[in-house]
Amino acid sequence: MTHKKAQWPRRLRSQEWFEGTEKDQIYHRSWMRNQGLPADLFDGRPVIGICNTWSELTPCNAHLRDLAQRVKHGIYEAGGLPVEFPVFSPGESSLRPTAMMFRNLCAMGVEEALRGNPIDGVVLMVGCDKTTPALLMGAASVDIPAIAVTGGPMLNGKWRGQDIGSGTALWQFSEMVKSGELTTDDFLEAEQAMSRSPGSCNTMGTASSMACMAEALGMALSGNAAIPAVDSRRRVMAHLTGRRIVDMVKEDLKPSDIMTRQAFENAIRTNAAIGGSTNAVVHLLAMANRAGVDLTLDDWDRLGRDIPTIVNLMPSGKYLMEEFFYAGGLPVVLKNLLDAGHLHGDAVTVSGKSIAEEVAPARNWNEDVILPADKALTSSGGIAVLRGNLAPKGAVLKPSAASAHLMQHKGRAVVFEDIDDYKARINDEALDIDETCIMVMKNCGPRGYPGMAEVGNMGLPPKVLRKGIKDMIRISDARMSGTAYGTVILHTAPEAAVGGPLAVVKSGDMIEVDVANRRLHLDIPQEELDRRLAEWQPTIERPTSGYASLYYDHVLGADEGADFDFLRGGRGNAVAREAH
Repeated sequence: MTHKKAQWPRRLRSQEWFEGTEKDQIYHRSWMRNQGLPADLFDGRPVIGICNTWSELTPCNAHLRDLAQRVKHGIYEAGGLPVEFPVFSPGESSLRPTAMMFRNLCAMGVEEALRGNPIDGVVLMVGCDKTTPALLMGAASVDIPAIAVTGGPMLNGKWRGQDIGSGTALWQFSEMVKSGELTTDDFLEAEQAMSRSPGSCNTMGTASSMACMAEALGMALSGNAAIPAVDSRRRVMAHLTGRRIVDMVKEDLKPSDIMTRQAFENAIRTNAAIGGSTNAVVHLLAMANRAGVDLTLDDWDRLGRDIPTIVNLMPSGKYLMEEFFYAGGLPVVLKNLLDAGHLHGDAVTVSGKSIAEEVAPARNWNEDVILPADKALTSSGGIAVLRGNLAPKGAVLKPSAASAHLMQHKGRAVVFEDIDDYKARINDEALDIDETCIMVMKNCGPRGYPGMAEVGNMGLPPKVLRKGIKDMIRISDARMSGTAYGTVILHTAPEAAVGGPLAVVKSGDMIEVDVANRRLHLDIPQEELDRRLAEWQPTIERPTSGYASLYYDHVLGADEGADFDFLRGGRGNAVAREAH
C-alpha cells in the first residue's frame, strides 16, 4: 500500500514562527539570520531538523558530523532549510552506570526539542545502541515527519589472519585469558585490531540490530541498515535521506502512519530472522508504547517462535556486517520473510511505498551469509519468553545464541546478590560451583543497577573454564550486550530490587529451565516462596536528587520497555504559545 499524499501546499508548523511582519516573527527570523541565512529561506519552505547524536564520547557516532553535512546537501536540493541540533548522546562503551539509564533522558530531549522549535520534519542521526530507540521514541511522541539514518557498522576486525567481531571477540578472548588459552599480551594485541574504522559494532549486536529494526519498521530508507560506515554509499544514503524528508513533510507522512501494529510485528519477525539482540525487546516495547501500539512480551514469543534465523553473523553465526551488506543486506531478509508469508507487505515505509514494493528487487549474493531457510542456524530464532514462579512477568532468552544441551536443565543455584558480589567471588577457587549449576545474579534491573546494565552474560568461573566448558545457564534481571552469546536468561520481571521472586532465591535452591515449554521454575514449596517474599526487605536505596531520583521513581519494568510511566503515548506536535 502506497501512502496517500496530503494536499500541498499547506501551512507548516515553522510558519507560526517565521511568516509575517509582526514583532515576534521578525524576532525569530532576525536571530536565525545571524548565521548568514538569506531572507528567502524563510519563504514557507519546510524547516528540517537534523537531530544529531554526534559525540566524541560516543565512539560509534563520532563520524556523524560528516554524515549530517550530506543530509544537509539533500535537504537544500529538495527545497528545505536544514537546521542541525544536538541532543544528549548516551555512549554505550563509556557511560556510567550504564547508557540504558539515559536512553529515556535522550528521548525526552528529542521530544521537547522537536515540539518547542520551528521544525516541520526531522532526520534522526543515530548509530550507537541507545541512540536509535531514543530518537525514534522521541519522534513518535511528537509525531511530525521523521526519518532515521544510521552511522553504519565498522569494518571487520582483522587479527592474525582471522576476522574478529567487536564485542563478541572481547567476550571470547576474555574467557580464553582466564582459561589459560590466551596470554594478556595476545589480548592487548587483539585490542588494536578490534575497532579499526569509524562506525558501530560490526557484529549483529544491539547497534546493528536496532539499525535493522529501524529499517524493518519502515522508519529508514531501504538498504540503510548494513552499509559500512566508511563506504561511500553510506554518504549517499545520508544524502538521499535529506532529500526524502522534505517530500515527507510535503506528503505529511508521519511516524503514526508508519509505526503501526503491522510494522512492529514485521520488526519482531525480522529480529528473529537476523538473530538480533535481546535488547531489541525492551526498545521496541518502549517505542510501541510511545506510538500507541499495544505490544507485549507475549507478542515477542508468539511472532518470532517459528521464524528461522537465516543471517549467519556473530554472535550467533560466523560472519560480520560487512559480509551481510555485500550479500544484499536487510532487504534480502525482508524479501525472504515476505515470500514465506511472515511479513505484512503492505506496511508503509518512509519512502511512501510499501515494504513489499521496496524489497521486490532484492537478491541474495551469498547464501552462506544469508542462509536458505532449510539451512538456518536455528529453526526457532525468535526471543523465547519464559514464565513461572521465578519470573511471573516474564524473562527472555535468545535461542540462536544458546547451547542446545542447556535448553532443558535443572540445576543448583549459585547466587550473587549484585554485580559487586559476583566480581568479588567468581574467581575464587573455593566457590562451590560446577558446570551443572545455574548462576543467578540479583539487583541488576532497571532500578537495581540502576539502569539495567549489560552484565547478564556473567563470565564463567576459571575452574569451570579450565575444564573446557564454554557455557552455563545464567539468570538475572540484567540485560546482555547484543554482541554476547550463551544460555543467558535476562530481564527477569519483576526485578529483584522491587521484590520480585528473583530477590529471594538462595544458593542451593534448585531451578528448572525448560525453554521448549517456556518454563522458569524455582523448585521450592509455594509456602516457602510466600514466606520469603513476605520477609523480603529492599536493599537498594532510593536516590534523593537529580535525574537518578526521577529515573528511580518513574521507570517501568523490563516487561514494559523500561520507559518512564509518564511518557507513554503520543503527546502531539502542537505549537507552543508565544513567549514574547
